[in-house]
Amino acid sequence: MTIPKKLGLIAITWPLFIESSLQVFMRTSDTFIVSHISDEAVAAVGVSNQLIIFLFLLLQVISTGSAIVISQCLGANKSREVKKFAAGAIALNFLFGFLVSLCIVIFSRQLLKPFGLEPAALEQARIYFSIVGGSLFIQAVNLTIASITQVHGYTRYTMAVSLGVNLINLTGSILFVFGPFGFPKLGVPGVAISAIVSQFVGLLVHSIILRKIVRLNLSFSNFYKARFADLKKILAIGIPTAGGSLVYSISQLMTTYFITQLGAEMLSTRIYTQNIMTFIMVLAISLGRETQIIIGRLVGAGEKEEAYRQLFRSLLLSLLLSLAAVTLTVLFRKQLIGMFTDNVEIITLGAFLLTFGFLLEPIRCLNIVIGEALRAAGDARFILLIGVGVIMGLCVPLTYWVGIRLGYGLVGMWGVFIMDEGVRGLLLLFRWKSRAWENKVLVTREEAG
Repeated sequence: MTIPKKLGLIAITWPLFIESSLQVFMRTSDTFIVSHISDEAVAAVGVSNQLIIFLFLLLQVISTGSAIVISQCLGANKSREVKKFAAGAIALNFLFGFLVSLCIVIFSRQLLKPFGLEPAALEQARIYFSIVGGSLFIQAVNLTIASITQVHGYTRYTMAVSLGVNLINLTGSILFVFGPFGFPKLGVPGVAISAIVSQFVGLLVHSIILRKIVRLNLSFSNFYKARFADLKKILAIGIPTAGGSLVYSISQLMTTYFITQLGAEMLSTRIYTQNIMTFIMVLAISLGRETQIIIGRLVGAGEKEEAYRQLFRSLLLSLLLSLAAVTLTVLFRKQLIGMFTDNVEIITLGAFLLTFGFLLEPIRCLNIVIGEALRAAGDARFILLIGVGVIMGLCVPLTYWVGIRLGYGLVGMWGVFIMDEGVRGLLLLFRWKSRAWENKVLVTREEAG
């Protein structure tokens, strides 16, 4: 199989990298702007975003599954099946997203209470969580359409939409927090409103791209005629994929809860440091998504040997780029933390934690890139089993024991994070080299006739 030029390594990766960076920037810009209100506001938005990210992962069940199945269909020359999978995925994710949004609006306070925020911070968090979380159904459809567009190779278009969404969000946040030109200073609610408006505009543009560029003209009848057998294939990948992500997200929520016991300063340090480290992760995430698209096409076409080699090419590039990004970050670590706060203790500890990136980020590449390759081949259940066993059985208990009971705080917790990523990364590497994933492909060229 000859991969089209628009699906080349660099052609896909650089737009995905910019798009992923913009998505991270969207969250980080909110934190940066809110930091001008108060450290309590940062804690409120930070905790809310942890929950939103956790719930957002539920919505990736459909989008991730549909992207992989559609990619394999395209590789197997089953283009007629693409429309059915796309319509079913969009309809199902909209309904699922609406239910999640409704639960957030009704139970926002109950979901936030376990984090032990002060009453003022809790109220700010509740407002932000209700507004942004209540619009997750918009993001659910956005996510699905973007995934469908990307597996067709049109990553530049989703990148452009992400750029526009970020500009709208950033502009709105500045207007509502700082109040220039007579705009009302709405504080945290203003940041939330900006996020909703930007996502809605993104949805409108994504819908146009799906119809005009990808040329998937979906009618209303397409959305309710989806077959259960088609949705079953999507869920066969989507459920374990989202399950693995949920396990990781649950561990992050539990870690956040542990850190709240160390005090507001430690929580803010974690939030600031994590925001900066996420920019390093987007390199591996982008190459992981690129790997998923290409390997999905290759295994669908039956070219498993080429798929096997492609993983190692992507992994090597990801390792080199991540190390370069870590080096640059460490050189300016104090200045980067200082962008968010002038608290000397937070800056000192945060800068120290960033140096751990030389160990953490290369190891994390194994999980991200190899994980996406295994999912693209249909081997998502293995990743889920590894996540449950290592993260919940080993990492979470050790994080509490080392960080809280033994008193090593954030530094001890970071050591556990490195160990966790290393164990899971090696297990995924052994799985890929065993080639057990070759028997997990959902769509083959033989089915195309």
